[in-house]
Amino acid sequence: MYQYDDYDKSLIKQRVEQYRDQLARYQRGALSDEEFLPLRLQNGVYKQRHSHMLRVAIPYGALSARQMRALAEVSTRWDRGFAHFTTRHNVQFNWVRLEDTPDVLAYLAEFEMHAIQTSGNCVRGITTDAFAGMAADEVVDPRPFAELLRQWATLHPEFAFLPRKFKIAITGALEDRVLLRANDVGLQLHRNAAGEIFARVFAGGGLGRTPVIGSLIRAELPWQHLLSYITAIVRVFNRYGRRDNKYKARLKILLQALGAEHFIREIESEWQCLKDGPATLTESEYRRVAACFETSLPGLSGAGAALPSCPDKEFVRWRARNVAPHKNDGYANVSLSSKPGPSAAPGDLTNEQMRAVADWADRFCGGEIRVSHEQHVVLAGVRQQDLHALWLAAKPFALAAANVGLITDIMACPGTDFCDIGHARSIPLVHAIQSRFAGLDDVHDLGDLSLKINGCMNACAHHQLADIGILGVQKNGEEYFQISLGGQTGDSPNLGKIVGPALQAKRIPDAVGEIVALYLSNRHANERFAGTFARIGIDAFKSAIYANCAGRDAA
Repeated sequence: MYQYDDYDKSLIKQRVEQYRDQLARYQRGALSDEEFLPLRLQNGVYKQRHSHMLRVAIPYGALSARQMRALAEVSTRWDRGFAHFTTRHNVQFNWVRLEDTPDVLAYLAEFEMHAIQTSGNCVRGITTDAFAGMAADEVVDPRPFAELLRQWATLHPEFAFLPRKFKIAITGALEDRVLLRANDVGLQLHRNAAGEIFARVFAGGGLGRTPVIGSLIRAELPWQHLLSYITAIVRVFNRYGRRDNKYKARLKILLQALGAEHFIREIESEWQCLKDGPATLTESEYRRVAACFETSLPGLSGAGAALPSCPDKEFVRWRARNVAPHKNDGYANVSLSSKPGPSAAPGDLTNEQMRAVADWADRFCGGEIRVSHEQHVVLAGVRQQDLHALWLAAKPFALAAANVGLITDIMACPGTDFCDIGHARSIPLVHAIQSRFAGLDDVHDLGDLSLKINGCMNACAHHQLADIGILGVQKNGEEYFQISLGGQTGDSPNLGKIVGPALQAKRIPDAVGEIVALYLSNRHANERFAGTFARIGIDAFKSAIYANCAGRDAA
């Protein structure tokens, strides 16, 4: 992991004291609500439905065991004993008092953590693959470049007040596990025949009210020019992005308004003024940062490269669903599911669970922890011979559910249980659907099937990229949910299609049941949902849903 130097530590502490002064001025009336709003947002402080929420950054999804224990301590001292891990490598505390936020940030600063730019109209946190540096299909480790981007973006004076938020994702793997084309900028690192590193640059993607799949705007960008080229993109956004309507102020809207050719010309023209200038990355700077990410794996013993056999069916299932290949023989990448069933909200971990994860990280993989955008906690670089011991340790803490990628592995936002802009409660619907599909044999036979639920159009849980996407809406003060089908992530992303009128919340589990039944009765051998959906068409699913579930409740 990247280690803060004295400059980093000083910067974070100065920022905390700056925010402490801003809050004090607000509390004594020297700053209005309107003046204080952007200041608190760029320090990760939201006003939620019941309390203030503090959103803490987990840069490119990497945590140390020490930092995870610090998060557990925050949840114990200043919250209600749990934290919510989001779909964008952040952790949220939903019950923090506003007056306590400077103290929380000062405490986190001691552990090289902060909340800078986790909100606001600025460059947000850089996201990457939860298996970065460890993935079997990785050709370039993206973490040093993610860190260089983080340093470039942090408190960048030119980009502190953009038309709207700006999100960047980066990967060096063959498979897209970071939603490259659902971000303002997506960077896919690769090597040419000579081994030199280049980036494919995607831009103008995003979900929410106007979902757009991003466009490839440059196929071969030398890594030395990453900062200057993205600076050119953000400058064009800052110059031409709309500021009169926040729903039309995203980069994706600007790209559509200008057209791809005009958009690219503007960026290339701006880049010519920046290319080979001070923002050009050097080999020495890259090596300085990359040295922080050299990982020391726990040593293998005996037949360490061999996958241990075990007759326990439950463990075999867990290993098949939650364990991914590592780039080194004898090791594996493990996802600890935060979705054990109706007993917990997706992405929520208690302070006891966080401390346990920290202990396992120290014991099994050198103290390093990752979080994924699917809201799982990842231990990367676990010896295969330790998998059974890790599974046994995780079971009492409800972190051993063997459901990664299954229909019960539901991504969801907190909805109106916490969020002030939500339209519907997501968590009760998650639990109702998980209860509906509680039969392990049936769920495992069903196989990979993504289901994602959002309580509002902001699409924090990416419902538009799910096999089954569910969106909460309001009708006459009552919660309804709209269903979309056929969304996809990965190398060929696709937006789901809305099936029809929204249904009452109580009808949704039955509707999902009808969707699954139709899929099972029509799929070919080993066919994924997207294939069946494309082959039999949306009308077949619409007929099944509304003939059996809607009745007079459709709206």
